[in-house]
Amino acid sequence: MKSRNPADLVFVAFKGGVSAFDRYDGGDVWTWKPQALKGFLNQFNTPSFLTIAQDGDRLIVASSKRVWCLDPLTGAEVWSAEVKDIGGGYPIIAGNDGGQAAAAAAVAAAAAAAAAAAAAASAG
Repeated sequence: MKSRNPADLVFVAFKGGVSAFDRYDGGDVWTWKPQALKGFLNQFNTPSFLTIAQDGDRLIVASSKRVWCLDPLTGAEVWSAEVKDIGGGYPIIAGNDGGQAAAAAAVAAAAAAAAAAAAAASAG
């Protein structure tokens, strides 16, 4: 199995689950579906509409009743939490995708270091 990072994957939410695909060849990497809640009536309460957002090294999945945190490389569930006092509807997730911010910061730091090195070389 080749080494992967979350940037190598595309995540798709579908009715009742999430799948990850290789962004280069479209290969199916993993599929996750939430476990049915315990109790007779809860077995019929499988979330139909899910939203997803990548938040740094985590994938956040939300329904109108629950939030899950998944490992984006494996689809393994890291944690889940019940969402209370919300009347349903379509969840929207706001995350802190450290990937883009970290990349921009790294480019800025590299440019500043190169400018400082060039200035030092020309001064000496």
